[in-house]
Amino acid sequence: MVLKAVIFDMDGVLIDSEKFWTQAELDVFSSYGVQVTDDLAAQTKYMTTQEVTEFWYERFPWENFDASELENKVVTRVIEMIQGQDCTMSGVQEFIKNLKSKEYKIGLATNAPLRVAHVVLEKLQVRELFDTVHSSEFETQGKPHPAVYLTSAKNMGISPEHCIAIEDSHSGLKAAKEAGMQTVIFTNNNESIDSNLADFKILDFNKALLPVFSE
Repeated sequence: MVLKAVIFDMDGVLIDSEKFWTQAELDVFSSYGVQVTDDLAAQTKYMTTQEVTEFWYERFPWENFDASELENKVVTRVIEMIQGQDCTMSGVQEFIKNLKSKEYKIGLATNAPLRVAHVVLEKLQVRELFDTVHSSEFETQGKPHPAVYLTSAKNMGISPEHCIAIEDSHSGLKAAKEAGMQTVIFTNNNESIDSNLADFKILDFNKALLPVFSE
């Protein structure tokens, strides 16, 4: 198998931003009377923004429900935190540049809305290195469904079997595997992360040697 493309997840891989989504959920939905508990919030961790909005409304319905307005509020709050805080994963920019210098195609496949992805890539100053940037908001289902990965591969003109995905979650690994790709789990030095669907592992981008995966 000849590897031609590397596709990155975003939250938890390019930036340490999952805490921002949790905070934004709390800030926005609690203002509508939603009781945002840790147990319930944990269930929304890998959902799309649309799925999160529907999740809370089903459990704590309120009047004048406007899904798009709520999604926009959550996303805007997350973007504010991304722009205002140091959340870049250490070493990831150089890792991406090294891949590009080896002439791999580079993609981004995320459950987060596309406007968040563009903010993240601008923050990391790597936007021009990506051949495709795709969000599950343009698919009928988000991860763990493989659609976002299949479309990303199609956008680059590369068959899924020639792609490898870098993920930090079981949900993301499952999506990439079902798309027919090889997988890398990025743990950010957390050995407790479930990696049974991963073909390779990266603990720290600063210490990741190239190639970290075989061809």
